[in-house]
Amino acid sequence: MTARNISRFWEWGRKIICVGRNYADHAKELKNAIPTEPILFLKPPSAYVREGSPILMPLYTSDLHHEVELGVVIGTGGTAIPQSSAMEHVAGYALCLDMTARDIQDECKSKGLPWTMAKAFNTSCPVSEFIPRERIADPGNVKLWLKVNDRLRQSGCTSQMIFSIPYLISYISDFISLEEGDLILTGTPKGVSAVQEHDELQAGIEDVVTMSFRVDRHNH
Repeated sequence: MTARNISRFWEWGRKIICVGRNYADHAKELKNAIPTEPILFLKPPSAYVREGSPILMPLYTSDLHHEVELGVVIGTGGTAIPQSSAMEHVAGYALCLDMTARDIQDECKSKGLPWTMAKAFNTSCPVSEFIPRERIADPGNVKLWLKVNDRLRQSGCTSQMIFSIPYLISYISDFISLEEGDLILTGTPKGVSAVQEHDELQAGIEDVVTMSFRVDRHNH
């Protein structure tokens, strides 16, 4: 096997671990209780999509939402990682979108069923270029924004997170071993809303990275 290049983690990383409701204002906007421990769900690596390819809206949803998030890219794997050394396991970051079929998620929630069809479809995880760890001095104070067709929809700061990045790394690794190339999505600030076919999404981490994606419909 050739040496793996962490800056192309989306080509070989084995899992995407997502944290739900990690910003109190977002929990409130969806009328969810503020969690007392992290809410986790998974996306498969087939969810990755990169700039230049469209976000494909699944045929089964009519309410696809954007959620802008800071992604944490794991450089050194581990199990039961202590919070005190958690950041040593981070190779870098990525700006990510957690695309969510909200109508399907609401249906799943009302039936007590898993969210897989709402969260794990192809192109449900748009990612930016890899951001080396040095480029973000304090991941606990990162400003994220997202625009749809040039209108600002989301603007927040990772300082508003309920569970910090070291806490999440430690908590997750207690029962899901982290591996090199894994991505942790750390949750979204408030302002999520629906996108339509042909919408243009632009997202950024202030002073670090921007990315843009177009929304298309699956045509089969």
